[in-house]
Amino acid sequence: MSDADDALAVRRGAGLFAMETRGLLEITGGDRVRWLNGMVSNDVEALEPGPARSGCYATLLSRKGRIVTDLHVLLRPEAYWLELSRDVVSEITSTLEKFIVADDVELADRSADTDRLGLEGPAARAILAAAADAPAACPDLAPAACADLRIGGVDAVVAAFGWSGETAYQILAPTGGGDAVAACLEEAAEPGALRRTSEAVLEILRVEAGIPRLGAELSDDVLPDEARLEAAISTTKGCYTGQEIVARLRSRGQVNHLLVGLRFPDGSPAPVGSALEIGGRRSGEVTSSCMSPGAGAIGLGFVRRAHAEAGTELAAEGRVVRVTALPFAGPGARPGGAGPPA
Repeated sequence: MSDADDALAVRRGAGLFAMETRGLLEITGGDRVRWLNGMVSNDVEALEPGPARSGCYATLLSRKGRIVTDLHVLLRPEAYWLELSRDVVSEITSTLEKFIVADDVELADRSADTDRLGLEGPAARAILAAAADAPAACPDLAPAACADLRIGGVDAVVAAFGWSGETAYQILAPTGGGDAVAACLEEAAEPGALRRTSEAVLEILRVEAGIPRLGAELSDDVLPDEARLEAAISTTKGCYTGQEIVARLRSRGQVNHLLVGLRFPDGSPAPVGSALEIGGRRSGEVTSSCMSPGAGAIGLGFVRRAHAEAGTELAAEGRVVRVTALPFAGPGARPGGAGPPA
C-alpha cells in the first residue's frame, strides 16, 4: 500500500501511528502552577481534573512574542506534562531552567519513559472504547483533555489531540507497554477499520488539515497570530513571556503575514522554501507541500496579509499557485478539497 492509500484509509476509518518523534517534559514542585502559567501562552491555572478541562494547547514564546515551540499541557496528579517535539525537549528544558530562580519547580525529560501511539480517524473513538479494559469507563474527552485508561492490561494516559483534523487521541504508555496497547487496539477494531501506518502518512494528513508544525510553519521567526494559533493564546490570564507583543499586535488588529493553503494546478507541489511572488515581488514562501490523494498537489505557506484571500494567484518557481482556504480534507472541507469559505 502507498502512503496515499494509507492516508485515504485513515480518513475513512482510523490510523495507528508510532509517535517516535514526540517527547514529554514533566514539571513538578509546589510552585509549578504559578510558574508554568507565567511561561506559556495559555491558561494553565484554569485546568482541572476530568474530561472537560484537563489539558490545553499552548506556545512558549520569546520576549519578542515569537514561537519557541508549541506544546500540549496535560494536567497530571502533582505534575504537568508538556507534550512537544522530541527534538527540542533538551533545548526547551535548558530554556525553562533559566527562569527557575527561587521557585519550587523541577523539570524532568520523561520521553524515554513513555511509548507513544497516535490513534486518528473517524473510527478512533469507537476503537478506543472497544479496546479499553472497561469500555464503559472510556470518557468523552473535550479537545486537549486527558484521562487515565487501561488498555490491553496497560495503564495508559489518553489525550484528545492529533494532527489529521479527524477525531484523534495520543496514547502514552509506560515504556514496554506500547506493543500490548497497539495489539489490543488492532484486535478491537472492526475488520479493515484500522490501518497501522507511518508518520509520513500523518504528514500528508497534517498538510491536508492545515495544521502548522514546528520546524515547518512554526519557528522563532513566526508570531502566533501569523500561524493562526488563536486557540493557543489566553486573552484573560496574567503575564507570560511574550504577552506584551501579542497584546500589542492584537490591539493593532492585524499581523503582516498569514498562514494559508496553497494549491498547485500543474499537479506538482513546489519545493519547501520556494518563494511565493505576485507581480514579480515576494509575498512569502512555501513551508510544507505534498501530494494529497484527494486534493492533489497542495501545500502550506505564509503570504502577506493582502494576498491571503482564497483565490489569489501567486507564482512559485515559474508555476501558478492559488491561495486556498483550509482545510483541504477532513471535517469542514468542501467537496473537492477546497476547504470552507475563508
